[in-house]
Amino acid sequence: MRYRLTFIAGLALGYVLGTRAGRERYEKLKKTAREVAQNPAVRNTAESAAQQTRTYAGKAFQSVSEKVEGRVPESVAGRVRSLRERGGTSGGASGDDWGTSNT
Repeated sequence: MRYRLTFIAGLALGYVLGTRAGRERYEKLKKTAREVAQNPAVRNTAESAAQQTRTYAGKAFQSVSEKVEGRVPESVAGRVRSLRERGGTSGGASGDDWGTSNT
């Protein structure tokens, strides 16, 4: 209950401060956020983090699928096998195990 009250108090405080700041401050924050997001250094860092995440997720997928394959129903095990075979370890650029591109 204490956490719920703290959350509600924080929400109310944020609302009050946000409405006092007004539309101009909101637009300024929005513009600054857009400029930061379009910064080449930020974009390169974000892409690097995304690529590392895809690499680690692929490794985790392979490891987990091998460990749980014998402990799940055959229908699920078959789906895991097909995903593993489709994804492979070739590192192709067409897409990863999660259905996203590697670009």
